[in-house]
Amino acid sequence: MKLISTLLGCSLLLGTVSCSQQSTTPDYTAYVNPFIGTGGHGHTFPGAIVPNGMIQPSPDTRIYDWDACSGYHYSDSTINGFSHTHLSGTGCGDYGDVLLMPTVGKQETHSMGSKSQQMAYASAFSHQNEVAVPGYYSVQLDRYGVKAELTATKRGALHRYTFPESKEAGFILDFDYSLQRQTNKEMVIEVISDTEIRGRKKTMYWAFDQYINFYAKFSKPFTYTLLTDSMALDEGGKLLPTAKVLLNFNTKAGEEVLVKVGISAVDMEGAKGNVEAEIPEWDFEGVRQQAKKSWNDYLSKIDIETTNEDQKTIFYTALYHTGVQPNLFTDVDGRYLGMDLNVHQGDVNKPIYTVFSLWDTFRAYHPLMTIIDPELNQAFIRSLIQKQQEGGVFPMWELAGNYTGTMIGYHAVSVIADAYMKGYRDFDVDAAYKASLRVAEYDTTGIKCPALVLPHLMPQAKYWKNKIGYVPCDKDNEAVAKALEYAYNDWCISILADSLGDVQNRDKYAKFAEGYKTYFDPSTRFMRGLDSKGEWRTPFSPRASTHRNDDYCEGTAWQWTWFVPHQVDGLVALMGGREGFISKLDSLFTADSTLEGEATSADISGLIGQYAHGNEPSHHITHLYNYVDQPWKTQQLVDSVLQTLYFNDPDGISGNEDCGQMSAWYILNSMGFYQVAPGKPVYSIGRPLFDKVTVNLKAGKKFTVIAKNNSRANKYIQSMMLNGKPLDKPFFTHRDIVDGGTLEFVMGSTPPANSIKQ
Repeated sequence: MKLISTLLGCSLLLGTVSCSQQSTTPDYTAYVNPFIGTGGHGHTFPGAIVPNGMIQPSPDTRIYDWDACSGYHYSDSTINGFSHTHLSGTGCGDYGDVLLMPTVGKQETHSMGSKSQQMAYASAFSHQNEVAVPGYYSVQLDRYGVKAELTATKRGALHRYTFPESKEAGFILDFDYSLQRQTNKEMVIEVISDTEIRGRKKTMYWAFDQYINFYAKFSKPFTYTLLTDSMALDEGGKLLPTAKVLLNFNTKAGEEVLVKVGISAVDMEGAKGNVEAEIPEWDFEGVRQQAKKSWNDYLSKIDIETTNEDQKTIFYTALYHTGVQPNLFTDVDGRYLGMDLNVHQGDVNKPIYTVFSLWDTFRAYHPLMTIIDPELNQAFIRSLIQKQQEGGVFPMWELAGNYTGTMIGYHAVSVIADAYMKGYRDFDVDAAYKASLRVAEYDTTGIKCPALVLPHLMPQAKYWKNKIGYVPCDKDNEAVAKALEYAYNDWCISILADSLGDVQNRDKYAKFAEGYKTYFDPSTRFMRGLDSKGEWRTPFSPRASTHRNDDYCEGTAWQWTWFVPHQVDGLVALMGGREGFISKLDSLFTADSTLEGEATSADISGLIGQYAHGNEPSHHITHLYNYVDQPWKTQQLVDSVLQTLYFNDPDGISGNEDCGQMSAWYILNSMGFYQVAPGKPVYSIGRPLFDKVTVNLKAGKKFTVIAKNNSRANKYIQSMMLNGKPLDKPFFTHRDIVDGGTLEFVMGSTPPANSIKQ
């Protein structure tokens, strides 16, 4: 890809013309489409952000239900306003704090009813008048004739609104608003001058104790009305607290009014300090350009060469989505809110992060980070260790300093083990190891979380696994999925123990790592629920699903049977050896895609047979053919996923984006490889999508992947060379990447007969 352009710079010197070529910075942001994933069930948002920023100013088009998780859905035609906190690609909704909406004319604030997706002050808009690029968003609000523009720094947002001439211009700052209509447990809002407003709120929803503080400063003085009376959503309904400020002023035609907004989980002073430090002036274009630069710096970690413009856009948008979360959680003065919900004084140079969707991101997102930004990944690990020390145990899904207890497994262990085994150890290894041992045990003491969260954060499945060696399906929900992930997590602990010389725990957890064998039923050749009497659960169908209320987690036996990433050879043996394994694996991709059950999981999507790419448990499966000497099948299937399940379109992701996991899978596989078992620093080779990929490593090193004779039809690797030496197996190591070098493929339209061991 030719991203670098040149300018012809000329100057007049002593009557002659002097010309020179000046290279400009590559503009990777030109290939990012933030609308990818905003349709379907991708649950992304198009707002103005910077990499891993604390604040996410973005339009909200709906309030309720699954496809309101990010607040925006491309199918909608009205905007409620612009709130400042959003989640990217999650399957649960939260946030949507501090909504700001410009208005012209009478300001409507009455309830539209508990079923309405629209606020009374919502405005129609058209996608034709909407622009989203990294670090900038704009839209024309048809109801008010106002152009809205957003940009951001890490901790502050800068809004610019262009008004028509009016004696009834203004804003509605809606502080009681939130996505999913969360419960406002505490709420204070203050107008502190004719240009400044601040507030503090505690909401309860997915995060039981989410604190948000804000400070907003307007470039134009206003008069105001403060609404704090209770209001029912429906006539005769429960009265709910209200906190809205109606701002008013006169405007000339084309007059611009700017607004700075800072947020903090600590206090209102922290919110003010954040925005004043990062946006001291009213320089919208300056902030916008700096945001663009920050994204170009992030996106420049990988260069690709291809003639397919859509693939460029899909790739760089995927890389963009990996930079949305986790989010910075430390204020500019170093303070942050701990898992104990106390304010701590930390180090602004070693910040704490939030939003850890570990069940998703341990698979591809964190392994990707070990390649493109290992320092940031180690900062994430330091955050997880700190959260464990403050809260009592590693989180499974952490949000705004809260344990949510969402999902299964204890995958902080995976993130730590993978970084450690790759040589990235800029964290307290001893503390990380002790915390890994702690999270693998059933121990509910000393954990600071709500009582309703505790049994999910510390499920009884751990007790049974450690007590009797397996998780009975009549003793805990999602028993098979939990047990399979525990086996992998315990393998991660065993390799850490081995590296640290802890022989006793190495042996203990290595034995637990083989726990998957208990659930394999040789008569059906699926992983099945086993009850406390040692009997298989009946009735049994491998395509049956009852969302979050069966033996699996957001999947079926078809998908979960393959979750043994750490011991593929062991799974091969369970299935009767190589031929039996291949036959079973073939059937996964050719089986009827029909699901059974009245409450099947909507997460089971992106189906190829019963392989479900739209959800994470399937993400390693296409690479399993490499372990049984049929790499061309891996290449064919990876190509199919890359070509048919990712698009340059709002409905361009086959499932929830899940905080960068879906995109990280695309990035790694489009480069030609994937890590099947994080913790084992080995990559499995798939199908390189691009003619050339260059990973720009630290200290000027580069790892380059070249695909010769590459085309849509030529998806099969004919030969492989690493640094000029032939590869006879489709695997290479993390060290091969970080040392720099070249991985070279020759592609063809049919599987080779002899080039790769079969």
